[in-house]
Amino acid sequence: MERTTELDSVTFAAMLRQGAAVLGKEKATINDLNVFPIPDGDTGDNMYMTMKAGCTAVQDHLGTLSEIAAAASSGMLLGARGNSGVILSRIFAGLAKGLKGVVVADTETFARAMNEAVSEAYKSVPVPVEGTMLTVLREGVAGADASSDLNRYFETLLPAMQASLDHTPELLQVLKDAGVVDSGGAGLCCVFRGMDAALCGQVCDEEPLTVAAPAAPTVDLGRFTEDSTLEFGYCTEFLLRLMRSKVDPDTFDEQVIIDYLNRVGESVVAFREGTIVKVHVHTFTPGVILNEMQRYGEFLTLKIENMSLQHNEWKKEEGEASFSRPQQRYGVVTVAMGTGMKQRFEESGADVVIEGGQTMNPSTQEFVAAFRQLHAQHILVFPNNPNIRMAAEQAASLYKGAEVHVMPSATLGEGYYGVASVDRSLSAVEEVIQGVNEVMQSVVTGMVSTAIRDAEGDNVTVRKGDFVGYSGKRMLSDSPNRSHAVQDLVARLGAAERDVMVVFYGERVPAEEAQALVETLAKTYPMLEIMLNNGGQPIYDYILVLC
Repeated sequence: MERTTELDSVTFAAMLRQGAAVLGKEKATINDLNVFPIPDGDTGDNMYMTMKAGCTAVQDHLGTLSEIAAAASSGMLLGARGNSGVILSRIFAGLAKGLKGVVVADTETFARAMNEAVSEAYKSVPVPVEGTMLTVLREGVAGADASSDLNRYFETLLPAMQASLDHTPELLQVLKDAGVVDSGGAGLCCVFRGMDAALCGQVCDEEPLTVAAPAAPTVDLGRFTEDSTLEFGYCTEFLLRLMRSKVDPDTFDEQVIIDYLNRVGESVVAFREGTIVKVHVHTFTPGVILNEMQRYGEFLTLKIENMSLQHNEWKKEEGEASFSRPQQRYGVVTVAMGTGMKQRFEESGADVVIEGGQTMNPSTQEFVAAFRQLHAQHILVFPNNPNIRMAAEQAASLYKGAEVHVMPSATLGEGYYGVASVDRSLSAVEEVIQGVNEVMQSVVTGMVSTAIRDAEGDNVTVRKGDFVGYSGKRMLSDSPNRSHAVQDLVARLGAAERDVMVVFYGERVPAEEAQALVETLAKTYPMLEIMLNNGGQPIYDYILVLC
C-alpha cells in the first residue's frame, strides 16, 4: 500500500463520507450501548445524522482542505443532534480551526488540528466527564504517532482510541454496572475507523453514504397575486465568501455584518466558518442587504423567499401563522413526542412543540427554525431531556432574533409543569425563570418501558421482557406485569405524599388497561388527584408526573 504523506480536500471529503458510512452501519449497535436496559438509546442515530449533515454540506463542494473542513463543520453545527452529536460537531469544528488556511496538510499539521479538536470538544461541555467520548478522543490523540506519515498516525490513533474505549467502564461506575462501554466513544471509533479506511483507499463492507437532494417545496403562487400586500417581508439566506480584494479575511470581524443585519432586519442568524459567512435574515429590502454585503465579498449561494406567500401556505395548512401576531414578550418552545403529549403541551401554553424526544433528538437547526416562528422578545426553551439540552443551547447561541433562555427541564414532567407555570404577565424575565425553576424542582417523573436485556442495579433485578420502572438515573421497579410495575413505581416515587399525579399512557397501551390502572391507584391513594391522558408516546408505556 502506498503511504500517504499529505492530505488534500478530495481525500478529506472521502474520509468524512466513509466515516459516516461506517458509523451508519454500526449505529444500531451503538444505540444498544445504553445504561438502562430499555430501547431508548439514540447515540448512534444522533452521531450519524450529525455526520450526515456535514457530508451534505461538502457534497459537490470544491475548494481547499481548509474550505472543505469549514463547510463540514458548518453543516454539523446546524445538524447536531443530542449531546453526542453536539460534541462531535465541536470535534470537527476544532479540526476546521486547526486546518484553517491549509491547502494540503502533512502529518504534523493534521496532528495539530486533532489537538485543536480535543480542545474544542472539552470546551463544549461545561463540566467535562472522563469515561466518555471526550476521554476516547483525548487519549487516542495522545497515543497517535505524528512523526511519520498519515497512515502511521491512524495506525496508532485507532488502537489508542479502542484501548481508551475499553477502559471507560473503569472511569464511570454507571457503565460498569450496566456492563457496557461509552456509546459516544464507540461511535467516535467508528468514525475514525471509516476515515482511516478512506485514507488507505480501501473499499469497506459498509455501504457508502449517499445523500439525497432535498425535494423542492411546492408553493401555490396564486396565493400572492397582483393585488396582494407584502406583509411579512422576505426570508433571505446566503453564503458570503469574504474576498481579499475587498477586505482582509484574516483580520475582518464578522460582527460588523451581524450588527448591520440586526439594525436592518429581524430573526438574524449569522456565523462565520473560515472565509465564509452564513446568513439568515428577515427583511423587506433584501436588495439593500445584498448590496451592502458585496462590500465585503461575493455570494456562493443565495435564496430569497416571500414570507407573505409562505404565510398564506401556513394559514392554508395549519391555521393562522405566528407571523400574524404582534410581538409578544414571551414565547415558549418545548419538545415532545406523541400526538396526545404534544397536544397537552400546547394546551399548557407552548407556542411551538418540536416533534422529538428520546430516540429522536431534534437538531440545532430544528430549534433555530422553531425560534424563527415566534415573534417574541424572550424565548423560553424546555428541552425535557438532558440529551437534548446541548443542541438547544447551541441553537440559542446562534439565534439573534430574541433572547433565548434554555430551561433545565430534564424530564417531560418537569417540562409539562414548567411550560404551564410561565407567567406571561410578569415584565421581568428573571422573575419568570425563577418561578418556572421553583415549580420544576417540585416535580418528580417516572417512566415504564420494556427491558431489552437482563440487568441489575439500585437493588432491582431486571429480566429481559419485563416492564421496568425508573426515575432519573435510578431503576425502581420490575415486573412481568405492566400494571404491577407501574403500581410499584408509583409507591417508590412517594405518591402518598403528593397532591397530583398526571398519567400519560403510550401508543402500545390499551385505553381500558390504563383506565383500570388509574382506578386501582385511586383506591390506593384516595387523597391523590389523578389525571389520565392518552399521550400516544413511543418507547414509554407510561409516563407518571407527580407534583
